[in-house]
Amino acid sequence: MPSLHILDYDPAHQPAFRALNHEWITRFFVMEEPDYQMLDDPQRYILAPGGAIVMAQYDGQLVGTCALLREHAGVFELAKMAVAPAAQGLGIGWALGQAAIVKARELGARQLELLSNSRLTPALALYRKLGFRAVPVPPSPYQRTDVKMVLDL
Repeated sequence: MPSLHILDYDPAHQPAFRALNHEWITRFFVMEEPDYQMLDDPQRYILAPGGAIVMAQYDGQLVGTCALLREHAGVFELAKMAVAPAAQGLGIGWALGQAAIVKARELGARQLELLSNSRLTPALALYRKLGFRAVPVPPSPYQRTDVKMVLDL
């Protein structure tokens, strides 16, 4: 029986972290400069500033990921959440989201925010199920952003 494990990020996970995110971004949008920065050097752009990354391993394969970006005191951004197409529908996104919320609390977050796009209907449904609510969208470094959601912890 296949098993799901949520793992803390290890530098050896970088190729999977990059590939999982590159796949969904290029399927719906185009890669932008912040994408390249975070996917090519997560240590510098995510971890060193106080963020975290979790990985989902299903049946021995890395099939999902989610990052937490430290925005400022008590506020983190849920970002770079991806699940391999072949592993979608197995509850992996839900498990990653729950793990990210737990990790955010451990890091001292009092609020999580995320930026998304209205075309990503399944992702938005997952975020709502996790407790996020829509708020006005501020200017963003991503052209694709037309949704912002927050979750008070």
